[in-house]
Amino acid sequence: MAEPQLSVRSAKARNLAHRLARREKRSIADIVERALEAYEIRETGREPASAFYARVSANSGTDIDLESVIRETRHPHAGPEL
Repeated sequence: MAEPQLSVRSAKARNLAHRLARREKRSIADIVERALEAYEIRETGREPASAFYARVSANSGTDIDLESVIRETRHPHAGPEL
């Protein structure tokens, strides 16, 4: 039985995979598998941005005016002591 194949329609992805395979002296399938495994490990447990912002918005309940917070706590620096 033939091995399943992954078809990628991005010329950029294809060229990158071929270039990495040549440089690393590995098969294209191995390069793609390793890249996808690294991506999965890096992204595991991360909350999607839309869910994060919805959660923060629900928890805080109000918008914070960062400009006013910065202005309230801003003090001029006295400069170095000579």
